[in-house]
Amino acid sequence: MADFRVQTALIYHFCRLRLPNLALSEDVFTRRLEENLQRLLTKTRKDSAANNPDRSQLLQNLYPLDWFLACACLERLAPAWEMLFRTRANRTDILLIDALRARAVRLYPRQPERQEESVTDFWGYLLVGQREGSPPILARYDGQRPLVPWLLCVYQNKELSHLRRERGEVALPEDEVGEADLYLPQDSDAHWHEQFREAAREWFAELNDQEVLLLGLRLRYKLSQREVARILGIHEGNVTRKIDAVSKRCHERIGQSLRELGWTGEDLFGFIRKEMYSVLLEEPRLSVDRLAALLAAKGKTMPAES
Repeated sequence: MADFRVQTALIYHFCRLRLPNLALSEDVFTRRLEENLQRLLTKTRKDSAANNPDRSQLLQNLYPLDWFLACACLERLAPAWEMLFRTRANRTDILLIDALRARAVRLYPRQPERQEESVTDFWGYLLVGQREGSPPILARYDGQRPLVPWLLCVYQNKELSHLRRERGEVALPEDEVGEADLYLPQDSDAHWHEQFREAAREWFAELNDQEVLLLGLRLRYKLSQREVARILGIHEGNVTRKIDAVSKRCHERIGQSLRELGWTGEDLFGFIRKEMYSVLLEEPRLSVDRLAALLAAKGKTMPAES
């Protein structure tokens, strides 16, 4: 326990040195960190496939500055929110707020007022729970991944839930918030990220329009297989088989490319799954307008317009 307290204190003072404008107290930082680690340990113990890390391992995997910033935002420190607004989107030169606006344009094409409203409301959404009495959304950030990709995923899932409710469909499960953009420390090496993106673009270019539609409806709109089958007018079993076939080719093609480039790490398929989500969100063929055109060619409409 003494070593744990020493580790925690070192992390806190490191963050204070790097972020001197964020006057977050050590007591608050330590309390939030201990609560978060306890949630993580409880979650991994329930997961039979997990490696059941201990507290020291979780601390080693912590993104300390991102975690410190999130804690300061939860404490409603104005300099923290100003810093968050100025944060650069992961692996790009655009600001976080501009990355959110770019996603809003894809979700709500030709609706500028709704685009701006969705981004403006997002900041307040982070400070409230989805249900009365539940913790703030931002409090779910566990520090085991970079903050910005997690926020982009939370925004994406929040707006998809709104679109689904407007169509009279069930909103996304509450526990999906932020889960799809899981970047683990051992997976975040910039070299392999770029190699992956290149292999993924080559694989995606080989997909036919029907396969693009399936991915768009399942991954971008997160429709169920039954909903996809109804929209495309095919049997639900065909949706399952086609998605499985696309997924298998994806893993085989991209996995082979990465191994040929020298990949020697563990859990290659896990890495592909985690990285693929962000790549597909930026893929031009999965934009709202392109998917709408593919559906229109079949006499169908976009899910948000049904």
